[in-house]
Amino acid sequence: MKNKFQNTYTFKMHILICILLSFTIGMSQEIEPVPSSIYENVAIEMSKVPLVSFPKLTVSIEKYGAVAGGLEKNTQAIEKAISEVSKKGGGTVKIPRGIWLTGPITLKSNINLHLEDGALLLFSKNFEDYPLIDTSFEGLNTMRCISPINAMNVENIAITGKGVIDGNGDAWRPVKKGKMTSKQWDNLVASGGVLSEDGKIWFPTKSSKKGFDSREYFNVPNLTKKEDLESVKDFLRPVMVSIVNCNKVLLDGPTFQNSPAWNIHPLMSENVIIRNLKVRNPWYSQNGDGLDLESCKNVLIYNNTFDVGDDAICIKSGKDKDGRDRGIPTENVIVKNNTVYHAHGGFVIGSEMSGGVKNIHVSNCNFIGTDVGLRFKSTRGRGGVVENIYISDINMINIPTEAIRFNMFYSGNAPILEENQKAEDEQRDEQKVAVTEETPVFKNIYMKNIIATNSGKAAFFMGLPEKSLENVTLENAMLEADEGITVIDTRGLQLKNVKVISKKTEALIIYNSNDIVVEGFTFSDNGKKAVKVLGTTSSEIKLELADFNNVKQQISIAKSLSKETVSFQ
Repeated sequence: MKNKFQNTYTFKMHILICILLSFTIGMSQEIEPVPSSIYENVAIEMSKVPLVSFPKLTVSIEKYGAVAGGLEKNTQAIEKAISEVSKKGGGTVKIPRGIWLTGPITLKSNINLHLEDGALLLFSKNFEDYPLIDTSFEGLNTMRCISPINAMNVENIAITGKGVIDGNGDAWRPVKKGKMTSKQWDNLVASGGVLSEDGKIWFPTKSSKKGFDSREYFNVPNLTKKEDLESVKDFLRPVMVSIVNCNKVLLDGPTFQNSPAWNIHPLMSENVIIRNLKVRNPWYSQNGDGLDLESCKNVLIYNNTFDVGDDAICIKSGKDKDGRDRGIPTENVIVKNNTVYHAHGGFVIGSEMSGGVKNIHVSNCNFIGTDVGLRFKSTRGRGGVVENIYISDINMINIPTEAIRFNMFYSGNAPILEENQKAEDEQRDEQKVAVTEETPVFKNIYMKNIIATNSGKAAFFMGLPEKSLENVTLENAMLEADEGITVIDTRGLQLKNVKVISKKTEALIIYNSNDIVVEGFTFSDNGKKAVKVLGTTSSEIKLELADFNNVKQQISIAKSLSKETVSFQ
């Protein structure tokens, strides 16, 4: 009787354990819904972005022979895991705690690549693992090395979890001497590689230097044949995460760091959610952008932290003719609750915006020590239209250059000039040229509730002589900086309830601009006049300066302009 009872009990426990194990193996990673607050108080109209979902199948890469430790390459094991889960209709491929060395990973439809807490996915520094492929880089159709994580023409994919994805970017990137301490530079040179002729740029290999010397654009060599590109392959750094022509994409949770070039690059994709990420690159990493969203539609970007070597959150749509021929704008994007530390720009549009950018909402972001806060850039030859951009509730501190910057003469310089850069490269050209499809257009941009303290310059608005920056509004702002606001070749600017605390210059300088309305403008008394109006074509400027009885004493108007140029309210 006792044995029968024990056998029955054992049998039942065995069944229960099997059921629990089956349930555990079958459980899918829970995908949190998008909070309703993300869609609240948004100035653009867009439908809700659909969220990914996956079958319950979950497998670990260890099942396919993956070995932790960072010494043995696990490319084949990860590939087998993804292929098997894909064949079964999809599910989650789990990267457990540990260091997992691998070559490139290609995602397939209905795959969730999930990194457990404590997992480090480390990509190989062997360039031979990354063959050349046809792709787009910096907005141009070209060839680059395949990305460490890549997905093309698939749907319903995700990268989730609390682990770290490291692109081993230091193996790829050239480094400028001026961006390192002398000891860092000496250690880097001693590690190998080659130097430029002037000794100011370090390259990891001779092939990398050869590619740099053959550049046509910033990072695209003037070479077209594959055999020629193979000779400079080491220079053709990939973006770390390349997502091309995909639908329903989720990036949620991991740290993405140390990318060879740009970190995360969704291209020509729809219904993308990017949230809860930590995106990191060394500050010296050239082209080490955080997120470059290019020619994408219906996107949410929220609750992320960026600390990178170039622009942080950047909106693009292709460069010059390649971008115009593609003709796919980036549109319907919500950017909320993000923090940016070091970056060339906190939130950026351009300079590759030839396919257009429209219907963008940005709010509740903090920029801390970012080179520029809100950065808009383009140049003659781009074409494209940027319009209907709504930005609100932005806090900035310790911005060394401009808190807000519009520059239509962008030539590739970092905001803070470095070695080998020349300020005159991006100076305006007074000569008007014909307005054509190659003329970039920026219009209908609305900013409100902006606070910036300890900046180099409060704001800089500069269009082109032949095509003004049009219809920009800045409302309810407090800008404290060494220099005030400068407005050049701009039409339809409205400054409403703006306070400028300028330590060194006039609070507002207007040059060759028209239809400017300034209401409720306050400023600090630094011994300068509040407003200076210059140029030969400025007109229709309406000023209301708060808290001053004799407004006209606070205005300086160039002798080249008529008295009717400025009217007072």
